[in-house]
Amino acid sequence: MTAPDTIFGIEPPLAFLTFNRPGARNAMTWDMYGALVDACDRVDADEAVHVLILRGAGGKAFVAGTDISQFQQFQSPADGVKYERHISDVLDRLERVVKPTIAQVQGFAVGGGCAIAAACDLRVATPDSRFGIPIARTLGNCVTGAAFSRLVELVGPGHAKEMLFTGRLVPAQEAHAIGLLNRVVPSDAIDRVVRELALEIASNAPLTVRATKEMTRRLMARRRIASDEARDLVERCYGSEDFREGVAAFLAKRPPEWKGR
Repeated sequence: MTAPDTIFGIEPPLAFLTFNRPGARNAMTWDMYGALVDACDRVDADEAVHVLILRGAGGKAFVAGTDISQFQQFQSPADGVKYERHISDVLDRLERVVKPTIAQVQGFAVGGGCAIAAACDLRVATPDSRFGIPIARTLGNCVTGAAFSRLVELVGPGHAKEMLFTGRLVPAQEAHAIGLLNRVVPSDAIDRVVRELALEIASNAPLTVRATKEMTRRLMARRRIASDEARDLVERCYGSEDFREGVAAFLAKRPPEWKGR
């Protein structure tokens, strides 16, 4: 599947997927999520590719979450469950790419963008980057159990809960200190640094690299919440008055008025 808002290219031994909606801070449409899955399939099928790099166009954002206007289509809690299951499947496919993946982050990696970055094997960012899932102060919805599990794996439960409780966006240096980032590099060097890192990985024994990745994935998977285990929480949030208010307020660019129901 190809989306006009993504650009996929191969420069053996590397592949690149660029999220290309800079005017919307690369907010993800349904088609863009489909293009991400397609890129994963193409990378796995191409023996010439050893590393996949994800990046955002424009230098202002990696991905600023899902395009919120699409949530206006939701009519019931089941729509929220279906959406979260779909996102969970997309991120699971990204995590299961047999080749190493690197998130090259410049600017905002927020909501779904933070979740995409967390599903990659490595994350490299510029000093101006910001990370977070600010749904507690914007939409009033709920992340998937798997997405929250990945965040806990990277930063620990205390930092993960603080990020979700406050909705605060974490600056790059702090994100590095708590384990969310592998490296922070200057903006004018990030293309070079990420490429050099990817080429260094690509030059090593591919079976060793893939075994290391898969062993880590299997270990982490045993500690995660399954999607169905969190279904009641997802339904409660997406079926609430607060969620409908959050979407309306976000699109109207006004503060939401939470009622707790």
